[in-house]
Parts: sequence; structure tokens; C-alpha cells
Amino acid sequence: MKLLHSLLLFCSLFACLLGLNFEPAFAQEPTPQIATNTVKIEEKSTEPKAEISPKTEEKTADFSTGNYSTATITNRVGVQTAQTITLSLNEAIRKALENNNDIEVARDDVRFQETQLRSLIGAYDPILSVTPTFSRSSSTGSNGSNDFRLNAGFDKLLERGGGSINTFFNNSQNGRNSQNNTTFNQTSTLGSSSSTTFSNNLGVTYTQPLFRNFGVDNTRRQIRIQRKRLQQSDADFRRQTIGIISQVQRSYWDLVFALRDQQNRLANLNLARESSRQIEAKIQAGVSAPLARAEVATELANRESDVLLATQQVSITENNLKTLLLRDPNAPEWTQAFVPIDKPTYSDEPLIVEDAIKDAMDNRPELSRLRFQKEINSIDINFFKNQTKPRIDLVSSFSLGGLSLTGLNTTATTSPLILDPTNPAIFNFSSTAFLLNQINILRNREGLGNAEIPNVTSAASPNFLTGGTFQSLRNLFRSDSPNYSVGVTIQFPFRNKTAKANLAGARIQDQQTDAQMRSQEQIVVSEVRNAVQAVETARLRVLTSRRARENAEIQLEGERKLFEVGRSTTFLLFQRENALTNARNAEIRSETDYNKSLSDLQRSTSTTFRLNNIDVESPINDK
Repeated sequence: MKLLHSLLLFCSLFACLLGLNFEPAFAQEPTPQIATNTVKIEEKSTEPKAEISPKTEEKTADFSTGNYSTATITNRVGVQTAQTITLSLNEAIRKALENNNDIEVARDDVRFQETQLRSLIGAYDPILSVTPTFSRSSSTGSNGSNDFRLNAGFDKLLERGGGSINTFFNNSQNGRNSQNNTTFNQTSTLGSSSSTTFSNNLGVTYTQPLFRNFGVDNTRRQIRIQRKRLQQSDADFRRQTIGIISQVQRSYWDLVFALRDQQNRLANLNLARESSRQIEAKIQAGVSAPLARAEVATELANRESDVLLATQQVSITENNLKTLLLRDPNAPEWTQAFVPIDKPTYSDEPLIVEDAIKDAMDNRPELSRLRFQKEINSIDINFFKNQTKPRIDLVSSFSLGGLSLTGLNTTATTSPLILDPTNPAIFNFSSTAFLLNQINILRNREGLGNAEIPNVTSAASPNFLTGGTFQSLRNLFRSDSPNYSVGVTIQFPFRNKTAKANLAGARIQDQQTDAQMRSQEQIVVSEVRNAVQAVETARLRVLTSRRARENAEIQLEGERKLFEVGRSTTFLLFQRENALTNARNAEIRSETDYNKSLSDLQRSTSTTFRLNNIDVESPINDK
């Protein structure tokens, strides 16, 4: 009787299943927003068997106990998922190079150092100075005098040898001097009080260090140091740029994984929805107990939560990438969805640690910066060693002087030695004429007659002294105008503590740089070895995760067949579905981690520019 009852129950269940037209519970995966994420090795494809679009909201009746539609749980705040921007990895790197603010800061630092170098080199620019001056001076009881002076100079420091050249041209004009004016008393024998004097001086002074400051002085030292600092800023720019590119690559692959993870979680959610519809049909047919609805609803809620978390992770990774690629926080791209189109790559080519370490030693900007610091220390040592020497400078000068006057007699004149003493208008104002007149009176009393007055002839002034400004300029080049001098300035500092202390400090800094170089080299070697190991580990993880995904597919297929014939439970079926989803995510994670490890290896060896076809211009050196 019990056997008959069991047979009838089995027949009723079989007939119910046929009447419901039961279909296998294969889930449909949403249309990918990124290219199919496959590894380039000959293995079975990991893609789900069917696809649906996550952008199309389900408008059919929801038989599940879930409260959210697909569009609701995949919605992202502040992002229009319908407005997408396709993005390759190369395009992402290009956008970062153009728009990243940290790269712009580093680039501007290089430009600033270039301006500092030009500023120091400007110390060797020639300087032309002109000083015109007009003055008038007078004192009580005398006529005023006017004085006009025009002084000019041309000065230049010489980079080779450290010498300096100073040229000068002084021009002055003084006229209408009173008898009490002694400004130009050197010409008092040549001109009268009403003459105008024109004076010019043209010359050059050259100073040349012979011992201290001959090979290097402070100006040349600062210029050489600034050139090294400019190269250091360029190394800092390269390091910053390499770091940003590495962050872009990692963020790009994180976004690839986040989108694929969201797709897999959504596909797993669709499997639970399909199972919910089947269980609901069985409950309506009386085949399953209503308690089965709670089990499916619990699993459905858990998978909806997984999709929500995956959607949140998509937003986080996309925002991280946008932070690296966008310049303006109000850019319209913030409201648009990025869709990566590059697939993760895979290679079986082995890596040689020694070659990677050699690339790092040759290319790492940190090591280049320390090498430039070593050169700066050498410049300081040479300078401070030079400052311990005595100072011996050669000082020489050569000048020409020109002079001319107005109001001079250019012809010889003859006149009596004493003016007519008989003229009251003269002897009343001239003491000599008055005396001569008294002598003549006495002579006349004695009958001797007036004394004879001799004539005096005044010599004419030289023609080359007569004239104005142009005549004084012509007189500059007469053979009797050159002046020159040669001398030596000698300084012997006693003990010279300052220079010796500076030299000792520079040598200590050089030793510190050597220690820093060794420490940085150890850090570089460690980073390269870790990066190579990470690449090898990620490569093997790709293979193992692929095998795990294939076995999970086989297990789910077998569990589904057992469930169809009633030899398995919903709980076990759900476990197999979750295991397959996790295996697919693990495979995608291993593939993206492999590409991220390649990016880290590029960064640790500083081969990012070469492998991504990026050319970086060197700064201006202004040699």
C-alpha cells in the first residue's frame, strides 16, 4: 500500500513538471560595458552562456520576493549610465599627462627652476649706465657758476677666469666762473673768469683674480649648482609622472574588474530570480511547501546585496580614475560613465631579475637625483677649497683725458706794461698807474721828463685748447692724453676658519650622499625583486583561477542535473552557483592583478615611458 502511494505521488509530480514546461535555470548575464575579459591562452571561454542588458529595466511581473529591479540596484548616484565614454588604457594615460594636476605641479616646478637658472646667468649681462647731472653753485658776493656733467659706464663680469671689466666716460662743462670759483683751478692759468671749461675722461679698468676665485667664484658656483638642481627637478617630474601613470594603469584595471564583478553578481542574481519563479510555480502546484519560498527569498536578498556592493565599488574605482584624468572638479565627465575597452593581457615570457635590476639602476629618477646631488657636493668642495687660498688680484686701468676752453686769445697781443698814468680815470683805479704818475711828477720837478713805459706782448693760447665739447672729445685721442696703471691686490687671511669649516661641512654632506645612495639602491633592488615576484605569482594565479572556474562550471552543471531529477536541494544548487560566481571573479581578479603587477614592474624599473611610447623633453640648460 505504501509502495502504491509513493508511485502515485511520483507520477503526480512528474505530470506537474511536464505541465509547467520546466526549463533549466540558466541565468542570463548583462551586456558587458567592457570588452570580453579573456586570457590569451588556449583554454575554454569563461563567458556566461547568455546575456541581457543591465540598462533595460525589467517590465515583466516580478515573481520573486526581492524589492528592487535590475535598474534600481545598478543605479549610481550622480552618474548617467546611459551617457558612456569609451576609454582605452592609452587614452587614459594621455588624458592624465594632459590634465593631471599633480603632473602640472611637477612640470611647473621644472619651469620655475629654469627661470632661476636664467636669473643667475643674468649676472654676466653687460650693464650700461648713464648719469646726466646739472648743478649751479654760488656764494654771497660772487657770481654763480653752472656745471653740467654726463657720466656713462659699461660694466661686465667675465665668466671665463672670473675677471671684471669696467669702462667709464665722464664729461663735464663749467662756465661763467667768478674769480672766487676754484672748481677748475687746474685751468686757471689758461682761461679767464668768463671762460667755459669742457672736460672729458674715457677709460677702462680690468680686475683679474689670479689665485682665489680664479677657477671658481660664488657666481659660477651658484650657476653650476642651479643647473644640477634643474636636472633634479626634471628627475622629480619624471618620478611624479611615472607614479601617476602607474596609478592610472592600476585604477583602469580596478575599474575593469569592478564592472566585470558587477556583471557576474548580476548574472548570479538572475539565476536566483529564475529559481524563485520555479519555486513559486511548484508551490502553486502544491509540489513544494511554502517554506521553500523563504529559502529562495533569503538567497535572493543576499545576491541583491552583493550587486549593490559591486555597484558601489564601480563608483569608487571610476571616481579614483576620474580624479587622475580630469583637471576640473566641475568637468562634465564626472556625470558620465567610463567604459574601459582594453582587455587584460597575458604572457608566458619569463622575466629576468638581473635585467630588471639593471634597468632600475639606469633609469630610476631617485638614483638620478642622488647622482646630481653628488655632483653638487663636488662643486661645493671645489669652491670652498678655492676659498682657503690667499687672494691675489691683478688691477689695471687705462684712461684718456680731454680738455678745451672758450674765451681764450688765439693771437698774440701787444699792450703797455702800465696803462696811461695821466688819465685820472685810470690812475684813480689802478695802483701801478698812480705810482707811475707820482714818479713822473718828481721827475718833472728835477727836469728829467716822464718815465718811458715799455710794451708787453702776450702769447696766443694753443688752438687745440680753444673750443667746446667736440674739441675736448678730439683732445681725448692726442698723444699726450693717455694715463695707465697696473697693480696687485693681495690678501692673506689669518687661519681662515670660515672657509675651512665650510670645506669640512661640504665633505660631510658628500659622505651623507654616499650613504643615501647605497640605501636607495637597496630599496630599488628590493622593490624590483618584489615586483618581479608579484608578476610571476599573478601569472600563475591566472592559470590556477582558470582551472578553478572550469571545475566550478562542471560542478554546477552536475548539481543542476541532480536538482532536476530531485536528487539535490535548492540550498546545494545555490552553493554551486555562488561558487561559480566567486571562481569567475577570482579569475578576473587574477587577470587584472597580473596587468597591475606589470604596471608596478614598469614603475619600479622606470621603463614606463619607453614601454608606453612616451617622450619627455629635457629642460633648457642655457649653457
